[in-house]
Amino acid sequence: MRSVNTVLALRAAVAAARSGGARIALVPTMGNLHAGHLKLVETARQHADFVVASVFVNPLQFGPNEDFDRYPRTLTADAVALGGAGCDLLFAPPVDAMIAPGAATTRVVVPEVTDMLEGARRPGHFDGVSTIVSILFHQVQPDLACFGLKDYQQLAVVRRMVADLHLPVEIIGVPTERADDGLALSSRNQYLDADARQIAPLLFQTLQAIGDRLKRRAASPAALETEAMNRLREVGFEPEYVAIRARDLSEPTDGPWVVLAAARLGATRLIDNLLI
Repeated sequence: MRSVNTVLALRAAVAAARSGGARIALVPTMGNLHAGHLKLVETARQHADFVVASVFVNPLQFGPNEDFDRYPRTLTADAVALGGAGCDLLFAPPVDAMIAPGAATTRVVVPEVTDMLEGARRPGHFDGVSTIVSILFHQVQPDLACFGLKDYQQLAVVRRMVADLHLPVEIIGVPTERADDGLALSSRNQYLDADARQIAPLLFQTLQAIGDRLKRRAASPAALETEAMNRLREVGFEPEYVAIRARDLSEPTDGPWVVLAAARLGATRLIDNLLI
C-alpha cells in the first residue's frame, strides 16, 4: 500500500490506476481504525479494483465543546491495518490541504435531513461532514464510496448530497460491526471505563426490545420512544433521543423503519440504530 499526503500525489496515483481501467473506491475515515472501518475497506475491495482510504480528523465537524483535541491520532497503526485489509492508497492530508488556512471555508449544506436528531444536538456537525466529503469526492473522483450504517443519519446526508449535486458516485452502506455483546464498534468506545463498558451494550439491547414491540404493533411509535428513554435512564444512561423513523428519516408510517438513539454514559456519547 502506498501513502500520500498531498492532493497532487493523490490525483496522480488515482489517474494511473484509472488509466489501466480500474474502478475506484473511496473509504473516508477519521482514523483510529477498528474492525468496522476495515469492513468498509473489504466491502470497497469487493466492488472496485483500486481502494483509496482517507484519514483526516475533520475539524469542521466538531463543535466548540467536543473532543477534537483529544480524538485519537493513530496514523502508523492505521496504515498497517489498512494495508492488511486490502487498501491500495492511503491519503492522510494535513489540515491545510483540505481547508484554506486563515480564511472562511466554502460550506456544503444539505437541507432538511441535517436539521433533526444529531443535527439538532450538534449544530454545524453535518455541514462539516458534507463539506469535507464533497472535497474528498472532488479530489479522488471515485466511482463508489463506502460508509457505515452505524452513522445512519450521516449516510442519509451523504446520499442526499450526492443526489442533489448529481455527483457520479455510488454510495454503499455497510452494516454495523459489533462486539460479541452487541455494542457497536466505535473509536469513542475506548473512552468507556470498565463499569461503563458493561452497561454500554444495553443501548443496542434497548433498541432491539422496542424494535420487537414495534413489529408487533404493541404500542405507538411515540409510546415506544418514551419507553426506551425511560429504560435507558434506569440502567444508567443519560439519553438524548430515541427516534423511530421511516428509512428516509421522515416521520414513521407503516414501515420499514429505523430506530435511532443517542445517549451519554459518563463522559462518553454513544449513538446506535437498528433497521426494522
